[in-house]
Amino acid sequence: MAFFEEMGWSYAPYLRTHLRQLAASVSAASCEGDAGDDECRDEAAALRLKMVAVAAILVSGAVGVAIPLAGRRLRGGGGASPSSSSSSSSGGGTFVLAKAFAAGVILATGFVHMMHDAEEKFADPCLPPTPWRRFPFPGFVAMLAALGTLVMEFLGTRFYERKHGQEAAAVDETAALLEDGALSGTAGMSGDDGKQDAMHIVGMRAHAAAHRHSHAQGHDACDGGAVYDAHGHGHDHGHGSEERPSQSRHVVVSQILELGIVSHSVIIGLSLGVSQSPCTIKPLVAALSFHQFFEGFALGGCISEAQFKNFSALLMAFFFAITTPAGITVGAGIASFYNPNSPRALIVEGILDSMSAGILIYMALVDLIAADFLSRRMSCNPRLQVCSYFALFLGAMAMSSLAIWA
Repeated sequence: MAFFEEMGWSYAPYLRTHLRQLAASVSAASCEGDAGDDECRDEAAALRLKMVAVAAILVSGAVGVAIPLAGRRLRGGGGASPSSSSSSSSGGGTFVLAKAFAAGVILATGFVHMMHDAEEKFADPCLPPTPWRRFPFPGFVAMLAALGTLVMEFLGTRFYERKHGQEAAAVDETAALLEDGALSGTAGMSGDDGKQDAMHIVGMRAHAAAHRHSHAQGHDACDGGAVYDAHGHGHDHGHGSEERPSQSRHVVVSQILELGIVSHSVIIGLSLGVSQSPCTIKPLVAALSFHQFFEGFALGGCISEAQFKNFSALLMAFFFAITTPAGITVGAGIASFYNPNSPRALIVEGILDSMSAGILIYMALVDLIAADFLSRRMSCNPRLQVCSYFALFLGAMAMSSLAIWA
């Protein structure tokens, strides 16, 4: 005990010093040396540009997220049940290429935009070197966010699958009771009628069992591509469970992806809203409009594939579209007393940017790219594979180029 007490007393000054440095580093006081923003300061002109930015970003985000949702309705998937619209929502080559482009957009957003912004925040000279530059906080927080996303996705998928599994079990039990009653009723029929009804019921039951376990044995060949052309409903329906993730997984993926996108959209809106410099806002209006359009397109594709009901899909699209304009509005309202260059603001924004980067990078690599590009459907269609890679790189390059302005 004496040893530990002695060690504790010897480290006490060291701990007090670091705690004092940490407390000072999260101060809300203004940071010196940011006069560059004052050279072009014009509050009236900045307010007009913010109003233009709200309208432009709202329209571009709404259009971007609406295109995949409208495409689903045109393909006949809107409002339909998941089983009847699975081929239409995941079938056509155009939709696959759109998903590949969206995956590139999300990946570039995480690596080029969010991670870079986080590193800039933590490297700001307003923050003391200890502890913020002695440890790679952006990568560490992004790693934790990615691992947390993995856990959330696993738990969410299990929850949805268990919920829908209980509903399916109830339906199977009801069907079995009806079947037993129908079979007992056929016993009193004569000759061919009773035999045909019994054979029909047995055939229905066998078909249901085959549908539930159609991929227990697996297939190694591409089957001539007939499985993946999305023209034969019965064939595609039987093979969809192995080729694509479950419906529950699509639901969880779309919701977590929206969480990651919305979190950094708030930061973007606040950053633009608190600025009083037209020189800073002007290039951001066009850049962020394209930024929101591409991200909306990516999110809309995931919402479309999750096959939400119309109201739920519209609610998610609406929430995405208004997030950045709402952030700009809030930022404009607090611009008079909010200091984005204070140590506290830099740390909070850096942590949120890092978390957004980790979520988006994980979602892009695992749930969007790996799920499609490592599938048998892609490997059995070389033309689709080449076009998808081109769309993936095009989306990544297009979103990365916006980093010149935003």
